Amino acid sequence: EIIRSEIVRLNPLDELEAAQIAETLDWIDTGTELFRIEKPATPPQHLVSYFLLVDGDHLLLVDHIKAKLWLPTGGHVDPREHPKETVRREVVEELGIEAEFLSEAPIFLTVAQTVGLTAGHTDVSLWYALKGERGMYLDFDGSEFHSVKWFHKYDVPFERSDPHLKRFLAKLGRGQSH
Repeated sequence: EIIRSEIVRLNPLDELEAAQIAETLDWIDTGTELFRIEKPATPPQHLVSYFLLVDGDHLLLVDHIKAKLWLPTGGHVDPREHPKETVRREVVEELGIEAEFLSEAPIFLTVAQTVGLTAGHTDVSLWYALKGERGMYLDFDGSEFHSVKWFHKYDVPFERSDPHLKRFLAKLGRGQSH
């Protein structure tokens, strides 16, 4: 119910996000397991928290080893964990810093098929934005990422990233969290 209430409050950017929000609410209402309980993909659709560090017109992406893409940081929501707590946990594990949220609530929702070495399952992702600084020290997880890099919003390698990243940036720029 708590996760459902977060999703209901989202103000969709476009018809695709509106459809994916409706699809996600229907999925939640079936009573099925929302959390990944066994790696790599049991159940085959589960919750993920994505988060981007933002510094003005720049954002941090990671060169993800398994996905083979430049992605926002994030991770699977553990059973009974609030997606925001996933962000708090994952930012420490993946970047070695504490979370400073630009918005306490998720900003965006996507439903996407995974690609790369763990392809073939569905991630229902809640997207958050965190305050970052381009000069900040990041102790990134070398077992998950080849590297981390700050990109100007106009220099993001969208062709090698999450297919919804451009839409997230558009929504973030409009201040349309809810």
